[in-house]
Amino acid sequence: MLSKCDHIQLAMPKGEEAQIRAFCTLLGLIEIPKPATLVKRGGAWFVLPDGFQIHYGVEADFMPARKAHPAFVCDDLDGMAQRLMEANFTVIWDEELAPRRRFYSADPFGNRLEFMEVSP
Repeated sequence: MLSKCDHIQLAMPKGEEAQIRAFCTLLGLIEIPKPATLVKRGGAWFVLPDGFQIHYGVEADFMPARKAHPAFVCDDLDGMAQRLMEANFTVIWDEELAPRRRFYSADPFGNRLEFMEVSP
């Protein structure tokens, strides 16, 4: 039986670590060191306050994930939307799960990301 999810991995183009670090800082994520054996592959790893990790790994023939996506819960959904918009990221609100509020955005490479409020 599965007991929890340890991490997700999202793909990124080679050499764009500075860009993903800036974006993940905007989201409030904290970068964690990659194991020494994996550093040469590029990419970067981040952690949420609850310990869940987001790994960005370099993919040679990178194509963004436009449908598959992680969903992040935000304590301040409106604040997150505002922060993303101020940094010139598109925010698309979705009402399909009403009354729970959520929106979609994308990382700097076009990978789809979902942001939702804490369950009412």
